[in-house]
Amino acid sequence: MKVHEHQAKEIFAKYGLPVPKGYPAFTVEEAVEAAQQLGKFPVVVKAQIHAGGRGKAGGVKLANNLDEVQKYAAELLGKTLVTFQTGPEGLPVSRIYIEEGTNIDKEYYVAITLDRSKSKLIIMASSEGGMEIEEVAATNPEAIITEEIDPFIGLRPFQARNIALKLGFPKNLINKVAGVFLKLYDVYMKEDASMVEINPLVLTKEGNIVVLDAKVDFDDNALFRHPDIMEMEDPTQESELEVKAKQYNLNYIKLDGNIACMVNGAGLAMATMDTIKLAGGEPANFLDVGGSANAEQIANAFKIILSDPNVKAIFINIFGGILRCDRLAEGIIQASKEVNPHVPIVVRMEGTNVELGKKMLAESGLDLIPADTMWEGAQKAVELAKQTG
Repeated sequence: MKVHEHQAKEIFAKYGLPVPKGYPAFTVEEAVEAAQQLGKFPVVVKAQIHAGGRGKAGGVKLANNLDEVQKYAAELLGKTLVTFQTGPEGLPVSRIYIEEGTNIDKEYYVAITLDRSKSKLIIMASSEGGMEIEEVAATNPEAIITEEIDPFIGLRPFQARNIALKLGFPKNLINKVAGVFLKLYDVYMKEDASMVEINPLVLTKEGNIVVLDAKVDFDDNALFRHPDIMEMEDPTQESELEVKAKQYNLNYIKLDGNIACMVNGAGLAMATMDTIKLAGGEPANFLDVGGSANAEQIANAFKIILSDPNVKAIFINIFGGILRCDRLAEGIIQASKEVNPHVPIVVRMEGTNVELGKKMLAESGLDLIPADTMWEGAQKAVELAKQTG
């Protein structure tokens, strides 16, 4: 789960991180009020979306008076902002953040995340702040400093100081900057984050350290421990289909292809998408209905994938273990009666009650294309999508 910048900064502030003063605003009037509360200019008007690259896309404006605040707020609120991270469809701006201006001298980057290849957390930092880390990695990889964090000990003060020294901070600020890194680690651990990022972390001309932008991604599996964070969720930043899938307890992610997948088990779902790619097609989604799905959930999953206008064929690839093949067949039949599928459907089933499931589908009167193997099913789905397209 992602949160907006202003929400991330609220969390950071609880841990003593130095964030500038600011207020979220949902209307132009609230934006003007927020600027008045800050009491001095310039202020920064920031679009709040779940994506980076806002500045380059015109989502961050410097306002020198109330008229400019009003103007920029009116321009941003209700706009669809397109950045390199949003894709061409962009994301809607339903709120903005009015923040006091900062006298920037130098910008840095710092983040903590999990390095799965090492099964350890790492802290990444760079003196090339204000840029996307992918851009830094591509153009100046030696500017990125990484330090592994022992999971049993945590980030140690000497490690934090060492990173601050390597980044070139003035010696009188080393302990202060190290303190920022240690507090950031506290946020990561205590809030069950999957990634925390400050970009940029700023050294001001007055010699202060300021968290100018903040990003936090949370581990969805731990949200039950953080009801306050769950309340921060903004469904306007997710696709309508993904929001519906959450309501039905389905694991669904929309992709750019035209072959919809319905699979049970994340590993099999990934393998199914790979097989579609190998057969020359493009998956339209990741959809794991889970091992304990019932007929109603399968029907709901069916409705979701059929709601995607890009879908030209459906590949159902199920291994019947906990989710029996007859239960899957029941769900497909129920959904087909409710939705009336308009695209060809390829079904490959193996496992518990497979013969019963196949018999139910064969006798249902539905126009389904059977497949005996995953490779055969993927090839048929790709060919049918080409014909439908």
